[in-house]
Amino acid sequence: MATVSIAIVDDQLLFRQGLAALISNVSNFTLLLEAETGSDLLEQLQQTHQFPDILLMDMKLPDMNGIELNEILHSKYPLIKVIVVSMYNQERLMYRMIEAGACGYLAKNCDKQELITAIQTTIKSGFYFTYDAMKAIHNAPTYKNHIVRNINNIPVELSEREEEVLKLICNEYTAAQIATQLFLSVRTVEGHRNNLLMKTGCKNTAGLVVFAIRHEMFKINL
Repeated sequence: MATVSIAIVDDQLLFRQGLAALISNVSNFTLLLEAETGSDLLEQLQQTHQFPDILLMDMKLPDMNGIELNEILHSKYPLIKVIVVSMYNQERLMYRMIEAGACGYLAKNCDKQELITAIQTTIKSGFYFTYDAMKAIHNAPTYKNHIVRNINNIPVELSEREEEVLKLICNEYTAAQIATQLFLSVRTVEGHRNNLLMKTGCKNTAGLVVFAIRHEMFKINL
């Protein structure tokens, strides 16, 4: 299994050290960098030639909040997958972070195995949503009509094949698995995924799942 490089940004030293110790005990995980503040993280990213696959990020930092940092990261480092690990579990915060591009949202008191699973699943599928995160997405304000619109409120028409690909993405299928399921090439599947991102205006795979749930293209059991 390929090595997963991980970064941590959290102002609580003990918690940060605990995450670092956990990461060091997983055979294919490696800790690339750790930071106390958002500014410290951004400075380290500017100075490195290797970027982390996953960033474990606290929601509240001394110099900026998670939403602000997430926006900067998506602008400058869009390939870094952000998983929020926070003590704040309000649905509106979960939803805002996920809609802004976070790939997952975990409670700080989550089990260590769930954190490992979240990282592995995010690398594999592009997102990891807990029951609480799914509930937050489901309970978010939705459009009153059933016209499918992108994030800019512009009507969107998805092809039947694009909807098939979207549903399989929501079920955590990889591009290779979708290709096998639909008898397509991986390149064709990636093309459909890119078209979905372009049409919906979503930032990443996690955003596509949010879009599908909001527009009732993917049902979740709550």
